[in-house]
Amino acid sequence: MPYQEIKNVILEVNEEVLTESMVTNLVKQLPEQEQLNRLAEFKDEYNDLAESEQFGVVMCSVPRLRPRLNAILFKLLFNEQVENIKPDTVSVTAACEEVRKSASFAHLLEITLLVGNFMNAGSRNAGAFGFDISFLCKLKDTKSADQKTTLLHFLAEICEQEYPDVLKFPDELVHVEKASRVSAESLQKNLEKMKKQISDLQRDIETFPPAEDDKDKFVEKMTVFVKDAQEQYNKLCMMHSNMETLFKELGEYFVFDPKKVTIEEFFLDLHNFRNMFLQVLKENQKRRETEEKMKRAKLAKEKAEKERLEKQQKREQLIDMTSEGDETGVMDSLMEALQTGAAFRRKRGPRQANRKAGCAVTSLLASELTKDDAMTSVTVKKKKPNETEIEVREDNQDMLTRSS
Repeated sequence: MPYQEIKNVILEVNEEVLTESMVTNLVKQLPEQEQLNRLAEFKDEYNDLAESEQFGVVMCSVPRLRPRLNAILFKLLFNEQVENIKPDTVSVTAACEEVRKSASFAHLLEITLLVGNFMNAGSRNAGAFGFDISFLCKLKDTKSADQKTTLLHFLAEICEQEYPDVLKFPDELVHVEKASRVSAESLQKNLEKMKKQISDLQRDIETFPPAEDDKDKFVEKMTVFVKDAQEQYNKLCMMHSNMETLFKELGEYFVFDPKKVTIEEFFLDLHNFRNMFLQVLKENQKRRETEEKMKRAKLAKEKAEKERLEKQQKREQLIDMTSEGDETGVMDSLMEALQTGAAFRRKRGPRQANRKAGCAVTSLLASELTKDDAMTSVTVKKKKPNETEIEVREDNQDMLTRSS
């Protein structure tokens, strides 16, 4: 861009061409006024000068160049400055109101105080009326005897079981996270800086010399801007003052000194506690699921063991092929084994086991029947078999057929 055109852009305060980086570099590289005055003496030798000197000669003809550039840079950065102050102020204000009005959070504090007094019963700390808000983050440091859970896990579980309304408090403190990143000191410094820049600009406008160039629109444009800037600054000051009042009231409610406990520290503790509480809720849920799985697995194992013992007991109740005992009991057990098929279950090859089992049972059954026949023939040799005997033999024959 030609040097004269750059000069005109500055005179016109043309924000379509002027950018933050451009004006920042101009301010940064701008020589002192004494050097600019010396360069102005060589304007008649312009063509013989180096490029940087030529640029200096053109720029030094702009009245009050440094204050002008500083004012233009302030105008270009003003909205950014507002956005650095306003959202933070709104976040802290909203967070103060949320914490103060949250019934579920207040209920949680009551439960925490009750548990603390119960644990401290008999000690000098018993019967406390309250506790420091920073103590909430230390609840996780108090662990159970087995070191697996903490006091915070216990509180969360109690709330889940008995006071479900308390679980709403994380959703009621949505602005706490943003408020925990706000520095009250930075907010104050930014407001003071803005106030000074507005005051400097107002003074420059009042003392600015009459325009010598028709293109010089500095006073005209800056007068409109400084009025708008002052209005926005006043609004930001009101918001900041309201924020400080709310935080002071919060200090009175929770009994802490707002001058010693900063906004950042207070809300950072609440933010950390909120995250801890949500985390232990998940851990409690995971622990319950694990315990339920272990319980189901234990019950399944006990059931399987019970079924195994019952089957083993039934097998032991079956006939012992080599033992001596009551023949009626032997036949009853044998018939039950044949009916249920238990007599054919042996831990051998499928086909071979069935075949051997069948042969064994058949042989035993044949032996028993033969014995019965022999005894009958000795007792009544010539007596005709009655109907009952025929039925028994038919049943035995049927069993022999099925077993073979």
